[in-house]
Amino acid sequence: MNHTNPIILLLALSVGSSVFAEQQGEQQGEQQGEQQQHEEHAGHDDHEDILVELEESRIKAAGIETQLVKYGHYPDVVSAPGEVVLNAYRTTKVTPRIDAQITRRHARLGQAIAQGQPLVTLSSVEMAEAQGGLLVADREWKRTSKLGRKVLSERRYLEAQVARQQAWAKVVAYGMTELQIEALLQEGDVSRATGSFELLSPQHGTVISDDFIVGEVAESGRVLFSITDESTLWVDARLTPDDAAVVEVGASADIGIGDQHMTGQVIQAHHSLDESTRTLSVHIEVANPGDRLHPGQFVTVAIQSKNGTAGIAIPVDAVLRSPDGDWQVFVEAAAGRYETRKVEVRHSLGDSVIVAGLKPGARIVSKGAFFLQSEIAKGGFDIHNH
Repeated sequence: MNHTNPIILLLALSVGSSVFAEQQGEQQGEQQGEQQQHEEHAGHDDHEDILVELEESRIKAAGIETQLVKYGHYPDVVSAPGEVVLNAYRTTKVTPRIDAQITRRHARLGQAIAQGQPLVTLSSVEMAEAQGGLLVADREWKRTSKLGRKVLSERRYLEAQVARQQAWAKVVAYGMTELQIEALLQEGDVSRATGSFELLSPQHGTVISDDFIVGEVAESGRVLFSITDESTLWVDARLTPDDAAVVEVGASADIGIGDQHMTGQVIQAHHSLDESTRTLSVHIEVANPGDRLHPGQFVTVAIQSKNGTAGIAIPVDAVLRSPDGDWQVFVEAAAGRYETRKVEVRHSLGDSVIVAGLKPGARIVSKGAFFLQSEIAKGGFDIHNH
C-alpha cells in the first residue's frame, strides 16, 4: 500500500491554486480592459470632447440660449407656398344702386375709414323723384292719421299708409339710409328733394380702391370703393390632394415671412381641384398686427396635419452641419462649457425637427449655435483631436 507524503501534497495544492488564481486574474483583467475600451468607444460615439468654453459675459453678448429636450408626440407638418389675400368676410365693395352722377369725393385711396363715414356724394333724377314722392306721401299720411278711421274710410286710411311705406322703401332701395330719410322728412321741405345723397361706409377699414373721377356718371352696380379691414387677412395655400387629405379645418399653421413667423388657423378647405395646377386651395386666417402682411405678398406655410410623429423635437436653428458634413448640436456639459453631439435628423416639423442621438433631459443650445461653431472655426480646433 502506497502512502503519499503530506508535505508534497500540500505543496502541489498550493502551486495549483496559485496558477488558477493567476489565470483568473488575467481573464478578469482582459474582461475589464475590453469593457473599458467599449465604454470609451461608446463615449466617443455619444459626443465629442469639450470644444468651446465661454465666460458668462460672452454668452450673454452672443445671445446664447439653452433648453432641455424631452420626448413627445408631435403633429406632422404640411409645407406649401402661400399668397396673402383679402379677408373676404371683412371686405366690402361700395356701389350705387341707381345711375347717378358723382358730385363730391369724401374719401381717398389708403385712407382709414370708420363705419358710417361718408364716402361720396351722388345726384340722380330717379332719386329726386323718389324723394319728392316720399315727402308728398309722408305729408298725406300725417294728415290722414290725424283724421283717423272714424272720419275716413278704411280704404282711404290704408291707401295713405301703404303709399308712405312704398315711397320710403323706394328711397331706401335707391341708396339712402334711414337716418338720411328721417332728416329729409323732419325738414319737410320739398325743395330739398334734389336727388342728392351720400354713400356711407358699411364697415371700418382702409380704402384699397377708388377708381372714379368726380363729375362722371356711375352706372348702378359699378364699384366706386373697395374697403377692407386688414387687421385679419387670409393666406391662400395650394396643397396637393394627398397633403390636403391630412389637413383639417381648425388646424394651426405657421406663416413665414422672411425670418419672421406668424401663427394662423385653417378656416376653409376647398374640395375642387384647380384645373391648371391640380391643387386644392386652403384658406388660413392670420391676425395682422402692425400691418406686416399685405395682399399679394408671397409667404411660406407649414400646417399641422392630423398625423403625428413621436420623438425628440428641437429648433431648426439648433442643428448645424459639422466639418464632416454630419448634423450636430451643441450640448451644455456645464455652465459655459459646450460639446458637439452628432445627431440624425429624422423628420421636419416646420421650425423644428425630430432628431435621434439625444437623450431626454439633455440641455442643448437652442439659440447661438452658429456663434459657437464660429468660435471653433476661429480657433482652428480639429474635432478628431481628442
